Amino acid sequence: MLRFCQLKSLQKFASVHASLHNHFDLERHLIDRSTCEERRSAALVEWQSLAA
Repeated sequence: MLRFCQLKSLQKFASVHASLHNHFDLERHLIDRSTCEERRSAALVEWQSLAA
């Protein structure tokens, strides 16, 4: 938090980080490797379609 001079910039960063984290957080410790890779690939494809 010390790197942010203004509270507004911290809030903007936190909201963007939260949306990305929620999209790519796959709870790896709960699933096996192949399922994790499939879900990560699907999330990346979806993210690329939204960004384009």
